Amino acid sequence: MGIYDEKPWLKHYDPGVRPSLEPYPDVPLQHYLIEGAKQRPNAPALITDAVLPVLGHVPATLTYGELDVQSDAVAVALIKMGLKKGETVALVLPNVAQFAVTYYGVLKAGGIVAATNPTYPADKMAFQINDCDAKFVITLTLFYSLIKEVQPKTKVKTVIVTSVKEYLAPLARLLFTVAREKKDGHRIDALGAGDVWLQELITRYRGQKPNVTVTGSDLALFQYTGGTTGVSKGAMACHRALVANTLQAVAWTTVTEGDLAGKDRSEFVFLGALPLFHVFGLLIMLSQALSTGARIVLIPNAREIDNVVEIIKHYKPNVFLGVPALFNAVNNHPRVKSGEVRFESVWIAQSGAAPLPPTTKREFEAAGAKLLYEGYGMSEMPTATHNNPIIGVNKVGSVGMPLPDVECKIISLDDGVTEMPQGEIGEIIMRGPNIMSGYYKMPTETANTMRDHGGKTWIYSGDIGFMDEDGYFYIVDRKKDMALIGGFNVYPNMVEKVIKEHPAVLEVGVAGVPHEGRVGQEALKAWIVVKEGMSVTAEDLIKHCEKSLAPYEVPRRYAFIKELPKSTVGKTLRRELVQMEMAERERPMMD
Repeated sequence: MGIYDEKPWLKHYDPGVRPSLEPYPDVPLQHYLIEGAKQRPNAPALITDAVLPVLGHVPATLTYGELDVQSDAVAVALIKMGLKKGETVALVLPNVAQFAVTYYGVLKAGGIVAATNPTYPADKMAFQINDCDAKFVITLTLFYSLIKEVQPKTKVKTVIVTSVKEYLAPLARLLFTVAREKKDGHRIDALGAGDVWLQELITRYRGQKPNVTVTGSDLALFQYTGGTTGVSKGAMACHRALVANTLQAVAWTTVTEGDLAGKDRSEFVFLGALPLFHVFGLLIMLSQALSTGARIVLIPNAREIDNVVEIIKHYKPNVFLGVPALFNAVNNHPRVKSGEVRFESVWIAQSGAAPLPPTTKREFEAAGAKLLYEGYGMSEMPTATHNNPIIGVNKVGSVGMPLPDVECKIISLDDGVTEMPQGEIGEIIMRGPNIMSGYYKMPTETANTMRDHGGKTWIYSGDIGFMDEDGYFYIVDRKKDMALIGGFNVYPNMVEKVIKEHPAVLEVGVAGVPHEGRVGQEALKAWIVVKEGMSVTAEDLIKHCEKSLAPYEVPRRYAFIKELPKSTVGKTLRRELVQMEMAERERPMMD
């Protein structure tokens, strides 16, 4: 069997994309920041306050050189305060400059980063901080009271605190202090005993460098899974895995033909909307940008779509990495729909973390973007494993082909061993240089996910999919989300794609719920978010579905809601939809 029989996707790689990047360098992730600071110390790495010019305001930037110096100081400070190599620091920060400064500081100190969504409720925040055994937390003043609330439930000894205004330009800092700091809850009068200000540490240790040897085999990151189907788990990644995936992501867009050929990557502007506390934002955005000398326009809150659209118009980003919910939101913004704001500057637009509806892709490209392509990845293979090509064929519904050095197979759902022929559905399994080291303190879960197949260790993804004759992969659904309707397997993701094609539907979530009339059986229900100014009925949607779906795949139960419950990166939380259904059924009894 030849290489193209085992890996048919290699025949369809874009010109210039190498099938293998081996050998991968045995360097820590911070190597690329350090080298960038040497080569272009005065070049901007981060635009730290994307406030548009008003009253002469000039947006603040953090250069490669300054980011390197400040992260060195953070590393020295952590070591002086007792952080030992291999210990964890929790970052509770949105997309602000302090995230990058402290992230690289922890890595330089030989520590492990556990980044947590700062909007989590107290119980979930406490779980992750305690589970990763963090003794230090670095956070904004806005979240300080929450951290102090959960601290007694954790092992945290010291909280390092920073204000969002510290990296704003002078005028923006003044306006923030006067108009928003106290009103929005950012101001705190004093820190608790033992806690310290980040800027005091940077000032105290500025100019010093950490004396710690960090290698590719050292752990760098605990990335907690979204927990969309259960308890969140800390996927452990070593530096070598993070470096590999960074280089894989860069290689995928290093094409030798088309609009990107010959482009100076150091001139790229990334739209920094993906949350940095998730591996999609942390690796495919932050690491990729800083390893190539590009700059990122940081967006602390991508839910503020008015602001996102204004930033796109003003900064004209070349790279827009996002999730379907974000692309859908900008597509439907009035300034985009009217044609006032367009996306001609966008050379690379990648969607991940959730299935990309074909309508979202069409609308984004119709607004001027050269291409919106879909990819796929996991926290367990941090983070990207598949992408559609940049200049090659993008197949509708496909997440594309495996990246260089990623191996991928479709395995029988029945026995977990038999390899399925092209076109047949099974579980997706993967391996590569970016594979995780396991789940932190979860040996059973690690053994369930990292399994031997053919004498090698593979990640069993839990995703159902298939591969076509060209080596393109398609995600059908999560194994745990599959519904059994009338004895037939039904995949909610496929049903959602059909419903999303209805012109009045903005978003949709589909799940199997207990059948009220048939004990032990399931029924399909769809939760619909309708586009503003439009209307649709359940009967309309049933007729729409019947054109494309088998009778058992058509939902007969509908709910019209204002928004879907989602994870931090836009995945619909189907278990919460089912919980909503069960709560609704219990309500009459409670009343």
